[in-house]
Amino acid sequence: MIDYKNTLNLPTTQFPMKADLAHAELAVLKQWESLAIYTQLREKNRGKPKYILHDGPPYANGHIHIGHAVNKILKDIIVKSKTLSGFDVPYVPGWDCHGLPIELNVEKKLGPAGSRVTCKAFRQACREYAQKQLATQRDEFKRLGIIGNWDHPYLTMDFKFEANIIRALGTVISQGHLQQGFKPVHWCVNCGSALAEAEVEYADKVSLALDVRFRVINETDFLDRLPVAAGHGPIIIPIWTTTPWSLPANEAVALNPTIEYVLIQTKTERLLFAEPLLTANLARYEIMDYHCLGLASGTVLEGILLQHPFYPRQVPVILGEHVTTATGTGAVHTAPAHGVEDYIVAQKYGLPLLNPVGDNGCYLPGTVFFAGEHVFKVTARIIERLKEQDNLLHEENITHSYAHCWRHKTPLIFRATPQWFISMEQQGLRTESLAAIEQVHWIPEWGQARMAAMVAHRPDWCISRQRSWGVPIPLFVHHASRELHPKSLAWLEHMATRVEEKGIEAWYDLNAEELLGTEAKEYEKLTDCLDVWFDSGITHYAVLMKNPALAYPADLYVEGSDQHRGWFQSSLLSAVAMHGTAPYKTVLIHGFVVDEKGHKMSKSLGNVIAPEQVIQRLGADILRLWVSSTDYRKEMAVSDEILKRTAEAYRRIRNTVRFLLANLHDFDPASDCVSANKLLSLDKWIIERASFLQLEIIDAYEHYQFHTIYQKLHNFCINDLGGFYLDIIKDRQYTLKKDSVARRSAQTALFHIAEAMVRWLAPILSFTAEEIWNFLPGIREKTVFLNEWYELPPLYSALIQDPLHAIYQRWDSQTYWNVLIQIRNEVNRVIEKNRIRGELGSSLEAEVSLYVLADSQLAAILNALKEELRFVLITSEAKVLTTAAPEQTTPIKIDTQQEELLGIRVTSTVGNKVKCARCWHRCAVLSQDPAHPTLCQRCVDNLPWGQGEQRYYA
Repeated sequence: MIDYKNTLNLPTTQFPMKADLAHAELAVLKQWESLAIYTQLREKNRGKPKYILHDGPPYANGHIHIGHAVNKILKDIIVKSKTLSGFDVPYVPGWDCHGLPIELNVEKKLGPAGSRVTCKAFRQACREYAQKQLATQRDEFKRLGIIGNWDHPYLTMDFKFEANIIRALGTVISQGHLQQGFKPVHWCVNCGSALAEAEVEYADKVSLALDVRFRVINETDFLDRLPVAAGHGPIIIPIWTTTPWSLPANEAVALNPTIEYVLIQTKTERLLFAEPLLTANLARYEIMDYHCLGLASGTVLEGILLQHPFYPRQVPVILGEHVTTATGTGAVHTAPAHGVEDYIVAQKYGLPLLNPVGDNGCYLPGTVFFAGEHVFKVTARIIERLKEQDNLLHEENITHSYAHCWRHKTPLIFRATPQWFISMEQQGLRTESLAAIEQVHWIPEWGQARMAAMVAHRPDWCISRQRSWGVPIPLFVHHASRELHPKSLAWLEHMATRVEEKGIEAWYDLNAEELLGTEAKEYEKLTDCLDVWFDSGITHYAVLMKNPALAYPADLYVEGSDQHRGWFQSSLLSAVAMHGTAPYKTVLIHGFVVDEKGHKMSKSLGNVIAPEQVIQRLGADILRLWVSSTDYRKEMAVSDEILKRTAEAYRRIRNTVRFLLANLHDFDPASDCVSANKLLSLDKWIIERASFLQLEIIDAYEHYQFHTIYQKLHNFCINDLGGFYLDIIKDRQYTLKKDSVARRSAQTALFHIAEAMVRWLAPILSFTAEEIWNFLPGIREKTVFLNEWYELPPLYSALIQDPLHAIYQRWDSQTYWNVLIQIRNEVNRVIEKNRIRGELGSSLEAEVSLYVLADSQLAAILNALKEELRFVLITSEAKVLTTAAPEQTTPIKIDTQQEELLGIRVTSTVGNKVKCARCWHRCAVLSQDPAHPTLCQRCVDNLPWGQGEQRYYA
């Protein structure tokens, strides 16, 4: 007996693209390395329009986390999609290498700089530590499939980069933006340093809130200004504070000039409150018996002297717009050294700037009562003193949002210290920056308003730090006047040249007399280093302007939403200060990664997803697909279950591509491609469908809508291909002659779809796309990434000559086949019901009757296929009937916006028809060929030794 299975054109048993994605990805990485793919990309795309995505530098400390992975994958998707769109897209990754976290890790091994190890040796250890950390991170980024100039990244600790940081500072100074001052800044007592706004994060904190009496000294003066009814007892202006430790630095009490204040009489004293807060304060103090003595605005009390609650000094009443009625008493304790608003209003009144707190958070020697005490442990002592003077009105614990150090997660204090600032007002930097923000395209749009609000209300930028591992501020200031040396700018370039040769040690090794000569005794060599946000902020100068492969401004910056107060802002302010323009044309902001319940990733919660673990278990492409499938404009949820679902979606896409490749095993595009005019109608449709989809996908890439691409690709694989087209062509692929036009027509369509799809997938599923590329037939480049979007064959003239052209004139081809897809889906539902009832096995056992109105559009659609309709429905027989539908039919509605299909009836062929041993179709009679009595005539004709091939075939 003949084994007819061997006469079928089945795909080869060795299917390409087997499982074990993680292992296959390693092979792709080796391929890219052997090809020197980044170098080849630059050579291939030389002369094309440039597109510059500037990489924000991650900090060189620790393994990458899921947030790093999201950021780098998003950037890589953009770089690769822009390359496919015909741009030259150099991608230069970078690292932020200076700063406190590295210092702290080195201190754990060597101790603080200047103790067991010299400062110079300490800095060298920091450099070596950073180098080791970034090498680890580089390998982890490469494992994600990120293609970039990994051999030549930018590092903020490179000598040339450090020199350019100094040059950037020089430009900022020359533009008049540098300011020195003794101002309150966020201070971390653990770091022992000032912090930038970007290094401050807010978290809930429980604080002891105190209501403290400030007694009016001259009651006559007070009553002359505020005519009131007679009263008795001391006149008190109570303040409410959540920072009792700052009371030793109190220099005034601030009232709002326009708020109405009310003086009330209690049993023992007279109390002044903002009138809107009276009820709340009476309840807090549990005062039941009182009456009002009089009202007046805050303006009339300006200059009234009050007694400090435990020191023998007098403090004035001052006026400030920052005083509100949101909480408290309407009178604000003012310690100019420990609050920005306090400082600003104190400057107006010429108040002293008393700072009794040292770098370590302890009160300085000479601080009466509290010398040596830590500010976070002194509250009980403060309360004791207040009670001794009978000046504590109330105390209670409250929970409120409070500034914390982003590294130590510990509360911060405001502390006035001598620092260097980039002034927001001195040369109009705030105004210019706000104007620059309006010229930038923000994705999402709300990013613009958020950035504008931050810049509008931010204080001056404190750029000095009291640390060892950082770029020094190479300036000399006069001991007495604190003025910069007149030659400071010229010496900055001189020092930049030295640093370019020897690194930052050039400044620390410098003897002041080399530059100042005899003036050296009159000037102080600064020991502060620059804020690391200045280091990374000026990459627009040190990288974009200094690297000839790049350009300023960048087309795009891409970072997480926290960088509004970080890199986005430091880059903007430094660029406007230096060049007067924003450093970016577009800013794309992505959300934070959270778990499936919306909680932040936390080791304590046990919900951390490590990229390394995902890659080992599932492969990097699963991580990349998850990133693309998630709307990055919101919080990005990830969990093991979410990744499992992503892996299932990936398998659907991968298996679809495997089918395409398996059915191209004997296809040579050079000789086997069928011309557009000779393609079968169904094949023309799927190519046209792919053409429309490609336009949508390219547009989505252009607008950074990656989750839309994922949805469209997934739906194309499930519905158009897997759910319709591929099912239909299996019979044609497997049963017709190998070189028949009908079979080659389907292979031609599969080839064009695979060529297009591999490029659609490449920016997202980079490893999988490279695998696909290696298995595609035909002569091609060594990697998919050296190509642009595929040009699918134009079909306009071919559709005019199509056998279905007459019906396409009423229904375009896409609408026509979409209606057929709906009809087939409904037929499948009815067949499935019959299968569940045991009336059918496979769909090839079914006969389908479709009932329609004789003159309907649907009748024309269905009749156009004639007897080929059964191949579209994958049944052994399909009839279109214009008679009334019998009762046992299943009525359905087709979304044509025209009419209803009257009904479907499915009956079984089992019992009255026979099965072909080769194609499994049921037919009334088998072949009359005595050599093949178990085959239908169609299969006999299509045997390798048969007489010919089937005519028009769906």
